[in-house]
Amino acid sequence: MSGQRGKPDDSILARLDIDESLKIAVGAHALLSTRVSSFRDVPLPGQALRAMLEICQSGGVDLQPLTDADWRRIAHLLGFSTALTEHLVRHPTHLSSVTAAKHLPARHNFLEALSEAVTNKSWDAALDALRIEYRRQVAIIAALDLELVDGSQASLPQVCEALTDLAEAVVETALDLAKHNIAESQACRIAVMGMGKCGGRELNYVSDVDVLFVVEPDRGFDSEIAVRIGTQVARAVIEACSKTTSAGVIWELDPNLRPEGKSGALVRSLASYGDYYERWADTWEFQALLKARTIAGDFDLGREFVDAVEPLVWNAASRENFVPDVQAMRERVAQQLPAKHAETEIKLGRGGLRDVEFAVQLLQLVHGRTDVMIRSANTLGALEQLATWGYVGREDANKLATAYRFMRTLEHRIQMRRMTRTHIMPQDESEVDALGKSMGFASDSVQGLIKQWKLHSVSVRSIHEKLFYRPLLAAISQMDSADARLSTEGVKRRLEVLGYKEPEYAVMHIKALTTGVTRRAIMQRTLLPALLEWFAQGPDPDHGLLAFRRVSEGLGSTPWFLRLLRDGSAAAQRLATILSTSRFTTDLLLRTPDAVMLLSDDEGLAPRGVNELAIQSEAILGRYDEPREVIRALRAMRRLELFRISAADVLGLIDLSQVSAALSDLADVVVTTSFRAIARTFTDAPEMLVVSMGRYGGKELAYGSDLDVMVFYVSSGAKEQDANVAQAIVTQLRTLLTEPTADPAIILDFDLRPEGKQGPLVRSFESLEAYYERWYSHWETQALLRARVVMGSPWVQESFSRVIDPLRYRDSGLSETQLLEVRRLKARMESERLPQGADPKLHTKLGPGGLSDVEWLIQLIQIQHSHEFPQLQTPRTRMALEVAIAEGLLSAEQGKILLESWDFVSRLRNAIVLGTGRASDMLPTDSQALAVVSQLMGFGMHGGQEVLEQYQRLTRRTRRIFLDHFYGSDGA
Repeated sequence: MSGQRGKPDDSILARLDIDESLKIAVGAHALLSTRVSSFRDVPLPGQALRAMLEICQSGGVDLQPLTDADWRRIAHLLGFSTALTEHLVRHPTHLSSVTAAKHLPARHNFLEALSEAVTNKSWDAALDALRIEYRRQVAIIAALDLELVDGSQASLPQVCEALTDLAEAVVETALDLAKHNIAESQACRIAVMGMGKCGGRELNYVSDVDVLFVVEPDRGFDSEIAVRIGTQVARAVIEACSKTTSAGVIWELDPNLRPEGKSGALVRSLASYGDYYERWADTWEFQALLKARTIAGDFDLGREFVDAVEPLVWNAASRENFVPDVQAMRERVAQQLPAKHAETEIKLGRGGLRDVEFAVQLLQLVHGRTDVMIRSANTLGALEQLATWGYVGREDANKLATAYRFMRTLEHRIQMRRMTRTHIMPQDESEVDALGKSMGFASDSVQGLIKQWKLHSVSVRSIHEKLFYRPLLAAISQMDSADARLSTEGVKRRLEVLGYKEPEYAVMHIKALTTGVTRRAIMQRTLLPALLEWFAQGPDPDHGLLAFRRVSEGLGSTPWFLRLLRDGSAAAQRLATILSTSRFTTDLLLRTPDAVMLLSDDEGLAPRGVNELAIQSEAILGRYDEPREVIRALRAMRRLELFRISAADVLGLIDLSQVSAALSDLADVVVTTSFRAIARTFTDAPEMLVVSMGRYGGKELAYGSDLDVMVFYVSSGAKEQDANVAQAIVTQLRTLLTEPTADPAIILDFDLRPEGKQGPLVRSFESLEAYYERWYSHWETQALLRARVVMGSPWVQESFSRVIDPLRYRDSGLSETQLLEVRRLKARMESERLPQGADPKLHTKLGPGGLSDVEWLIQLIQIQHSHEFPQLQTPRTRMALEVAIAEGLLSAEQGKILLESWDFVSRLRNAIVLGTGRASDMLPTDSQALAVVSQLMGFGMHGGQEVLEQYQRLTRRTRRIFLDHFYGSDGA
């Protein structure tokens, strides 16, 4: 044994970080001194060499035949695991088993070795022998595991399976010992069911082995005897595995996942288990049963147990509050973690192993009801299945699997050091250094290991939050299995119950989306049950489903679409709400399907400000030369922004004032950019002034509003040429912007220009001044109150204000004659401009108490009093109304009614456009349209009558206030 096989490597020995006495002792040993190079890269060379010296000196093993590879294997094991090193020092002959192993042993190898070790021994002696042989087999697994350090993550599943096979062999051997030592053990059939990590074939080096014991009487015996004897056998098996003897302990065999836990019967019959799980079991118990598998004893009985509980497991998700219960259970685990371990706990902490396991199990239990392809009891296997069939994104699954392998390997290394059951990252730097080196972090073992662990932890936590708290899970879990499968049988009846008016067409759409075995079809089958429920919560579920089909087909095989709906925290439910509620927003989405990605968070739906829109419009101007191309690109920008605004509106994320401002900002950018795109094609274009009027001027646009504008030019001297060019620019602008497209129309209305429809579309600034000095009418005074410059240089804007401000903000209000003219004009407008046959009481603009009444009243107040109260000098109706109230020009009660009426009717007009997809001033009476409007107004889809009553109440009161103030107290 002490023969020399080479020269001592004194240089390597000198460089090793070990004490001098050990260097001397190793250097003096003829064989060991020649093998020092094998210990150079191990985490703890001193521990390894000291142990090897003891083994060499013991004389109990021949080390001469060992190869270089054998020495490296021994060095890595002894240079890392203190517990296994102590075992090999006590049992040096086991070293030959470690070096002889060519691959990880299988279950039958373990069972044969353990059975041989306990054969013909007394109970106590057998328990000692079982423990010693168990450690021999663990040493073999650990040596092979550490040897694969460069590929340790890839070998993790095989290591876990080997540890599980060894545990099963221990339990089987313990069961044989128990039966041999207990009289009448033949009275019962007994199956030991592995649960948790044991059931999933993913045990650690030191895990509690969770089990259930199932018994049935053997032929000739009754159930009472079987349970009594089975209980004795089970207790003996637990003792054989869990008891601490002079040879140590294996691990705890834990039966506490049984019904009623520690207080429940240790063994039960099949019927008893079935009765309990059907009547009394909590949610967590079904989660535990997901991994149930026979590991020892009567395998036929074990299969019967699995067959009995499997339907209960895969229907557990339909239990009331199942998903919230599982989520709450995970939160309790995290909250009960001691604060001192919160940042060092690899298993239970946030971003730890439990986050992966809980997310995978929840997805399995929810979707596995109808999909047998995702029922693996193994975490990594289940994760792969979930990714393959579309329940988890491939990238997310890869990140989770990589992180899980890394953290499980780290957990193994921590446990392997001293063979103790722990999941805590050590704080001692030397310990972390040893761990890091054992996992391949050679250059910066401490910081490298910690950094990698933290990166994986953050990744796991992020993906866990996304998967574990999906709104989709709760929705799908509460469906009947038949609904979730979307089978043809009974689906029409179910759709009718949900509120679909044309279920036969709905079935057709469902089949078109879900037919086939592609990943896309499978993902649609996952999504649709929840979406169908969400469509039904809207006023038009049939349109919602049809639109969803069209959006899905429009996006074709785009991979991100279904992933977004599956993984997005709110995207799927938001999409369902929009498609079943707003035809306006749906039409925009069908034209720009990619916009669906905006639904994933609130930030994506926040309207962009005028500055951000202006930056994009500048980029468009720089990209295209032809005005038509510029305007086409502006239409696309406008389409996306209209979707953003209207979607946020439908979902209640923005209010009326934000909608109006966003629509007005968007109009400003489109109009001014279009003007510039056309004007730059003329080498001699004069300076232009664009003035917005009406609701556009007040920045109070609605979805169906026209854009009222006036356009002027500043002549540079060549008057006729300037006039011709300005006319050409405006004509081309009007033509290009009003060309019919599938997008919401951009209607430029020039009717409020000087001389109205009879006047020129564009006139010079000098002509503007002359006109307002000599010819303007009093109705134009009102119109000018809402004038707002959209485009023009500062000095032109100042000049424009200098011309019109004296007209709209008079020094002394209106004379009696002028006031009478205004009143007559309002009366004539009410009688002449209402559409023929329209019910005035339902006309939101011109009807009694409609928007026109509020606007004319506040404009009259502005004309009469703006010289006294400069704050009234604003183009915004609502702002002027608030000033009038504050200054006592309207009573607080009257003002409150007018403000409420203005807001309600403005929202109502927007809701009509959003719901129907068409601009209309008429309040709908059709039940379907009214249901949609009611939903959008916040009254629910059955609140149509309430909307009508609220509208009539407010407009009636508004009309009384209007008559009192506009015509005088007698209403004349």
